[in-house]
Amino acid sequence: MSDLRERAEALDTADELAPLRELFVLDDTVYLDGNSLGALPRHVPERMRDVLTREWGSLRIRSWDESGWWTAPERIGDRIAPLVGAAPGQIVVGDSTSVNVFKAVVAATRLAGEGRDEILVDATTFPTDGYIAGSAARMTGHRLVPVAPDEVPAALGPRTAAVLLNHVDFRTGRLHDLPALTAAVQGAGALAVWDLCHSAGALPVGLDAHGVDLAVGCTYKYLNGGPGSPAYLYVAERHQAAFDSPLPGWTSHADPFGMTPGYTPAEGSVRGRVGTPDILSMLALEAALDVWDGVPVEAVRAKSLALTDFFLECVAAYAPAGRVTPVTPAAHAERGSQVSLRCEDAEETEAVMGALVERGVVGDLRRPDILRFGFTPLYVGFADAERAARILAEVLAV
Repeated sequence: MSDLRERAEALDTADELAPLRELFVLDDTVYLDGNSLGALPRHVPERMRDVLTREWGSLRIRSWDESGWWTAPERIGDRIAPLVGAAPGQIVVGDSTSVNVFKAVVAATRLAGEGRDEILVDATTFPTDGYIAGSAARMTGHRLVPVAPDEVPAALGPRTAAVLLNHVDFRTGRLHDLPALTAAVQGAGALAVWDLCHSAGALPVGLDAHGVDLAVGCTYKYLNGGPGSPAYLYVAERHQAAFDSPLPGWTSHADPFGMTPGYTPAEGSVRGRVGTPDILSMLALEAALDVWDGVPVEAVRAKSLALTDFFLECVAAYAPAGRVTPVTPAAHAERGSQVSLRCEDAEETEAVMGALVERGVVGDLRRPDILRFGFTPLYVGFADAERAARILAEVLAV
């Protein structure tokens, strides 16, 4: 046990990202739930005081122009773009992930053209993605085909219009092969739509490099944008001229203040907008993204893998035999930035996580029997990983 503590201390000392921890509001808790809600960057409250008192309080409606409110969705999209491997002008921020999934899936079916009447959806996907895909299928007259990600290539055919996939499985932390699956989908003449909620800010995505068609993601997990912060929609530049949103709101109009009855879409990523932007949440997100200045995603990925490797090693060394079993893949190429452990006794899962939280280790659970621990490399250290594993072992031994 002392050897692992000493190694954790040495690893933290050598960690080039360790100073970033000071940019966040943290306490003595081991916070391993950043894959659900990221920690608050320290400077965001002061920025929001200015937004509330000066931009809204003093300038009021003038802030749409003078404070840049109107252009915030595209401006902040360009801040997110490098984190997911996209060139500027392809990401617009706004609405929820669910709304953006709907936009992307329906638009993908329209881009696919005639004769394609099937939507494939990740059978293990986050529930809302499945619900939205099912509704999109009913509304467009398509057939919904749930399929496991590794079975997608075999399920593709001439009737496939779009495929909706999660980059990282929210339960297990499994990282799916975005380049290979995208190539397979496009090789069959369909469009690939990726949900990046559990990968953006934790690992390189490479949207442009791998030719992804459409993608969506949230900003309150590894991007630390705050509870309910707006999501984003990526539309590859080659698709923007033909992108036909199922929600053609006034802010995506070519002349939004013309107030004409007919709809003419704007050019570029602006087509992904719908209604009036949620400015307060959006500007909090913009400020939060400052913590990424000068931080290479590759360095974040390297630390993520090192942290999860070390945590798994500590769990193996400390936990009573047979009480928990890792379900997150051991292979780096198949692992996101979380570790999921299956409890031997499903009924005790909630009690175990409750005891962990009481003792200062915050993770979460997915019923019936999965304990989830998210590792956010910007502020989680190796001593956190060792302490979490040690306390987990103590809880399991009771």
